[in-house]
Amino acid sequence: MINNKQSLWTPGKLVGLLILLCGGFSLGLIILSKINLFQFDSKQTINVNNVAANVGTQQRVEELKTAMLKSWQGEAQVKGFSDSIPSSFQGAIIDSVKLSPSQKVIALTFDDGPWPESTAEVLDILKKNQIKGTFFVVGENVKNYPNLLKQEIAEGHVIGNHTWHHWYQFLNPQAAAYEIDHTEDIIFKTTGLKTNLFRPPGGVMHNGVVDYARNSKYAIILWSSDSVDYSRPAVPKLISNIFREAKSGGIVLMHDGGGNRSRTVQALPEIIDNFRNQGYRFVTIPELLEIQDKNQKLIENKK
Repeated sequence: MINNKQSLWTPGKLVGLLILLCGGFSLGLIILSKINLFQFDSKQTINVNNVAANVGTQQRVEELKTAMLKSWQGEAQVKGFSDSIPSSFQGAIIDSVKLSPSQKVIALTFDDGPWPESTAEVLDILKKNQIKGTFFVVGENVKNYPNLLKQEIAEGHVIGNHTWHHWYQFLNPQAAAYEIDHTEDIIFKTTGLKTNLFRPPGGVMHNGVVDYARNSKYAIILWSSDSVDYSRPAVPKLISNIFREAKSGGIVLMHDGGGNRSRTVQALPEIIDNFRNQGYRFVTIPELLEIQDKNQKLIENKK
């Protein structure tokens, strides 16, 4: 039997369906493009945010480091690091102190810093070995590397004045005053601490600076054992130089600045081990002078 019923899909309906399909397809493309655009914008936003976050983190780290340095500096002041020496040593010239054989102590001192790399390396070695040293700093180096000086104070070391320019030539009273006072000023501005320890550059005693320092009540700190590391000897020779004249109550001269100090850094752990193997303990210059002062008072009380 033939079905004479008309088809449901008339030409008009087909055209309408086609329009609907095309419209839906176009809408889909628009939605997809919007989604991609949103994803692109989101990526851009995330990248910008990441950069901002990284910058913000770096700033926070720097702020934290600054805050820690200030905190350590405050603790150092409370604990009395770089404090005054006994009055009997003010204006005195000291290369060692006399101690009994049973008092095996030695003072490690470092000149000419602060200095890039080598000062931080010396500090790391001292910290690892729980040793406090005495650093005679040059004013213009403090100006250039103030954070290294702050680190020295923060880690409990003692600071001494080593003039502004490290000159050897004769200086008139005004120039000598500038060399010492200007260095003292920048030490105080950088750390909040003062020092009454002075070491003349090269140990030169008669070019004007020592006279001014003595009149200003500084203790003039020389040395009894010279590493001669400024001439960059081989490490074994550097170590031999120190121990040839090492003695209890002695002061060891080394350098953390003023040039390439890689051999000093290389030798320092062995120097420390050798002293400890001989029964020495390490003290700062103020501690060394305090021991001598107590010994003198004990002798006087027994008379």
